[in-house]
Formats: sequence, C-alpha cells, structure tokens
Amino acid sequence: MTKWLQSGRRRDICVILAGEGPLHGQALKSRLESHYDGRIEPKSFYGALATLVDNGHLELREAGIHDEYALTDAGRRMVDDQFAWMADHLED
Repeated sequence: MTKWLQSGRRRDICVILAGEGPLHGQALKSRLESHYDGRIEPKSFYGALATLVDNGHLELREAGIHDEYALTDAGRRMVDDQFAWMADHLED
C-alpha cells in the first residue's frame, strides 16, 4: 500500500469522491465532518487535499466561483485496490 492511504482522512476523502463524484472543498469537508461526527481543522483538511493533488490522486478543477476536487484515474485505482484489500480481509 502506498503512503497516501496510510492516512485515514486522505483515504476517506477519496472514498467520498469515488462515490459522489467531484465536490467543492467545503462540501467535501462537510461530508467528512458528518461522517466523523466532529469538526475538522481547515488547515489539516486542506493540507490533506493538497497532498492528494500533489501526489496525483486528485485534481483541482475550475467550477464557477469555487474549485472542485475530483479523483484522477490513479486515485480511483487506489480506492479500488483498497476496497479489494479490505474485502479480502473481511471474508474470513
């Protein structure tokens, strides 16, 4: 497994985007906060997004006033690989 999935937050961001498609940063943050049932510090959240963009797993797209984040093909492959790994371990 590559390091990008060693962070639960980065993994969960990618899972949300895999299921819902491209989202604005604030919408993505709100969904993650709802899942965690708690507030996420903006600096930490946007740092995770920047790391995913820098590593080629997310792309930042222009979409009106607010930019949106989307999985790249590499990001989608990583989510699929993670899902398969988890499924293998849950079958027992």
